[in-house]
Amino acid sequence: MKFLNILLVLFIVGCLSWPSMQSKLETYIIQVESPESQISTQSMSMDLGSWYNSFLPKSISKHKLESRGAVFDILISQCDERLCCKIISRASERNEEETGFVNAWPERILSLHTTRTQSFLGLKQNIGLWRDPNYGKGVIIGVLDSGIFPDHPSFSDKGMPPPPAKWKGKCELNFTTKCNNKLIGAQIFPKENGSPIDDDGHGTHSAGAFVKGANVYGNANGTAVGVAPLAHLAIYKVCNSLGWSDSGILAAMDVASHDGVDILSLSLGSSSSPFYSDSIALGAYSATQRGILVSCSAGNSGPSESSVANEAPWILTVGASTLDRKIKATVHLGNKKVFEGESAFHSKSFSTKFFPLFDPSLNASESDSSYCGSGTLTDRAVKGKIVLCMIGGSYTRIAKGQAVKDAGGVGMILINRIEDGFTTSADAHVLPAMDVTYEDGMKIIDYMNSTKKHVARITFQGTILRDKNAPVVAGFSSRGPSIASRRILKPDIIGPGVNIPAAWPTSMENNTNSKSTFNIISRTSMSCPHLSGVAALLKSAHPTLSPAAIKSTIMTTAYTVNLANNPILDEMLLPASIFAIGAGHVNPSRANDPGLIYDTPFKDYLPYLCGLNYTNREVGNLLQRKVDCSEVKSIPEAQLNYPSFSITLGENPQTYTRTVTNVGEAKSSYIVEIVSPLGVFVTVKPSTLKFSKMNQKKTYRVTFSKTDNSSTSGVVQGFLKWTSNRHSVRSPIAIVL
Repeated sequence: MKFLNILLVLFIVGCLSWPSMQSKLETYIIQVESPESQISTQSMSMDLGSWYNSFLPKSISKHKLESRGAVFDILISQCDERLCCKIISRASERNEEETGFVNAWPERILSLHTTRTQSFLGLKQNIGLWRDPNYGKGVIIGVLDSGIFPDHPSFSDKGMPPPPAKWKGKCELNFTTKCNNKLIGAQIFPKENGSPIDDDGHGTHSAGAFVKGANVYGNANGTAVGVAPLAHLAIYKVCNSLGWSDSGILAAMDVASHDGVDILSLSLGSSSSPFYSDSIALGAYSATQRGILVSCSAGNSGPSESSVANEAPWILTVGASTLDRKIKATVHLGNKKVFEGESAFHSKSFSTKFFPLFDPSLNASESDSSYCGSGTLTDRAVKGKIVLCMIGGSYTRIAKGQAVKDAGGVGMILINRIEDGFTTSADAHVLPAMDVTYEDGMKIIDYMNSTKKHVARITFQGTILRDKNAPVVAGFSSRGPSIASRRILKPDIIGPGVNIPAAWPTSMENNTNSKSTFNIISRTSMSCPHLSGVAALLKSAHPTLSPAAIKSTIMTTAYTVNLANNPILDEMLLPASIFAIGAGHVNPSRANDPGLIYDTPFKDYLPYLCGLNYTNREVGNLLQRKVDCSEVKSIPEAQLNYPSFSITLGENPQTYTRTVTNVGEAKSSYIVEIVSPLGVFVTVKPSTLKFSKMNQKKTYRVTFSKTDNSSTSGVVQGFLKWTSNRHSVRSPIAIVL
């Protein structure tokens, strides 16, 4: 009997670099099979320790192991320069004897990739998904991020029930504020990094309880609340001094799976890599096998093609879009031209008079000066001027403003990248500042270069609602097609991720010397928690749904038009590509009653992985057991029972099947509607699906072929939709010709 889905031994070894002989700390991840029948449930901890010790060279096997679920940290205080190699060599030798070694690799360092939001998502108190006893009640969301600030009012447990009996996690907070019925767990990985307290802010910026009067210096005023306000939060801090590491993420995902979480939310990632060497894909595979839905950010490398991260089909991959709210600011130039942008700055004492402009890019002595990096604004002429700063470099928007303020500047105009299009950010700046598009920024620079008496003033209009273009895909939101699996459409979905106000450590201040317990951030790190919350609502309302079924309900009920009833636009205000929006924008209320679901059986991932042409060992890395793909009836990627289609179509037709499960009305009939991509002929058989009972399954076939004399090339898109008298179940189609 196999007791553990995934075993990862983290060897943290102090070894001398090879061959430089300089001492440094390295972390290796050794992946082994579970010892299966060699372990009894009564003595699992002891026997696992012996099992893991057996992979070490005898010279160091005396070192004590510390157990955390299925993850063990081996702390080596003394070793010679060859110790790292000895460990790998010893473990590898066992592979020849077929005694458990799977893989080994040095860890990577990964990067980090809310008031009006719920109304925009159609969530209203006491209606639909947002009525008692739902609100996510009984569901545990595990958040892997930079920790938590437990004193924040968003994590009050007023009105919260105790955590479910299945909860087995820990609270490692060592402060006066402890865990409660809302914040039920807080742990850190690896342990030597300190406490789970958030000293960055990123991790605290997640779903919480109702907080009235939330605002960021008067902007975006309202009641702040998470998408699933009655869900319990378990926090797993996975950062260290270098960033977010493979070892910390893998350990946290493994422990969270044993702790009893229902949803895992990860707003972090790295560039695309094969699933067998992707730490998040590995951890998510094991979690999914346990019935845990894993929600991940798509990444912030947009609008570049094939920039999407977290691409595995067992992961819900989330892109970012705007709300119908802007936090408006305006720059007035001396030539009477006016340009609009955004800013969360607010100060009653700010002067609205005109000030001279200053362009630091004209200072050739500082290569980084155009980005307003710390210490680069050394020209005394900065004092008393509004400084033009380009987005980019290794500096945050807030840090750029601080550099301007430190140099004596009175204001700042941030100029976006050209690829950001019309996407602007509203940041809580430390001085009067605003964000403008690249196009408008160039016009401001042209004005400055046209006269020696260039002046400007910045005014702040605050919150403006009901932008009819919303939702718009954010320029930074990563795009498909996927590199790791091109026949799986990614991202899966988009959700609010631009200018999102949410919880923040209370130490945040601006130049008004006032404190705010909320901050505004834009990135897919913000859209991912929204979808994690939606998944929690659905899990609470439908406890028996599998992770794949929950993903299906979200994807097939998404909408693809904006508030003006036009197609969703991208950052250039052009119709968004299917590789930008996936299935579309999340619609929680419709997701609660999808009609039909595409429930991918977990066992189907094995033939899918073999179909990716991975080696037996590579597939075995994911499955934690030996695999022989020659004995598996592999399937093409596009044959996986996924709620969308993504194919490359040549001269020969391609046919795929899909199976849907009836979760709507017991007796129902669905008729297919097809919008074929340009230059492609799509046929579906049968064209009608009739159901006589709940949970009944029906299979249909889809054939894609080029139309006669078609000269179309590139990416084309369409959809197929199953419609009954009550439900509409939509699957997007992406085809590369």
